[in-house]
Amino acid sequence: MIDLRLIREKPEEVEKNLRKRGKNNRIDEVIILDNEYRRLKTRSDELRNIRNVVSKEIGFMEEGEEKNVKIEEMKKVSLGVKELDLRVKEARERLYEKLSYLPNIPHETVPVSESPDDKLILREWGEKAVKRDRSHIEIAKELGMIDMERGAKISRGNFSLYRGKGAVMEWGLISYMIEVNTREKGYELVLPPYLVNAETMYTSGNLPKFEEQLFRCRDDELYLIPTSEVPLANMHRDEILREEDLPLYYCSYTANFRREAGTHGRDERGLIRTHQFNKVEMFKYTTPESSYGEFDKLVGDAEDLVRRLGLHYRVTLLVTGDMAMQSAKTVDIEVWLPGQGGYYEVSSCSNCEDYQARRGGIRYYPSGGGRPRLVHTLNGSGLATSRLMVAILETYLREDGSVEVPEVLRKYMGGEERIVRAGKGRR
Repeated sequence: MIDLRLIREKPEEVEKNLRKRGKNNRIDEVIILDNEYRRLKTRSDELRNIRNVVSKEIGFMEEGEEKNVKIEEMKKVSLGVKELDLRVKEARERLYEKLSYLPNIPHETVPVSESPDDKLILREWGEKAVKRDRSHIEIAKELGMIDMERGAKISRGNFSLYRGKGAVMEWGLISYMIEVNTREKGYELVLPPYLVNAETMYTSGNLPKFEEQLFRCRDDELYLIPTSEVPLANMHRDEILREEDLPLYYCSYTANFRREAGTHGRDERGLIRTHQFNKVEMFKYTTPESSYGEFDKLVGDAEDLVRRLGLHYRVTLLVTGDMAMQSAKTVDIEVWLPGQGGYYEVSSCSNCEDYQARRGGIRYYPSGGGRPRLVHTLNGSGLATSRLMVAILETYLREDGSVEVPEVLRKYMGGEERIVRAGKGRR
């Protein structure tokens, strides 16, 4: 969350920056609640101080009426302190609940707009394949790779079922990304739980504001993760790290679960937007001074994974109105999908600065001494597989209906070079 001290010291500047992310982002209620909280806290401290001073005086008084009167007065003061402490606690909870709904302050380099279409195209790589009349849904069905109908029968709409070569390629994509990230890029592999508690969701920024977008267990206070950023952002919750150990690089493989699938129109059928999808995530804990240098490296690592697959992509800088709540700056990598005739995100890389760390109490001891400081947290998809599968099927489709396997995936698919229709043989 945002530093409350910054709101107290520079309220106009904070509100100006927050309104870049939307006109409804105001801090007036936070200021009112903060003033009430501080007023009650001051009064509570004053009464507690009076009680402490008088209690010491009572200790030196002789037995008698005057001492008895003082004792009775202090009993009343103690009751007042107890009542005020309860009101202070309630006021603090109201204050921090309101504070938790405010998004992160955008980095100065982020373009200001509420329209996602105003994002900046930073660079492109590779040649754009010509638009195709056939979509990945038709291709995958003919090759027996993906079965959306049976996925819906087993679960409901917007759940996919990978089978045969589709399942093998999906697992190959995951294995490829894990191998590059761990063996070449220095990330430590983590396999976290898929079900997490409310505090974990709060630290990552998903609660309380976005609870309706989450899958929640009926009988337990547990949620299915929408991204493995959630557990990775909580690995060091309430810990104090050492600066000498930073930056920490983690990557993880998980399935991810999101309610909003299928709400964006008919052009996003099939694997474009589903309730469950696989993703390899990259995550970093850094010092504030190194976070943006590490952010550029994070984006570069994600780009490298797409390039090796031979897919045309572009890198875009999102506008203030299109970033996740916890992000201060977000760069997306979008691949070209020939069957859709458009670009779709396969990696979203964000620098959350100290927003998540403040929620989760994640700090580090500076190597030069001094008080612990908040870390910066960075996350990036490395990569999401479902749209990669779409891009591969539509980009590598051949005239005979077969699909060429990208060279980097072949060793994970038993050396297979092409995926062909059943009964047509294989190479």
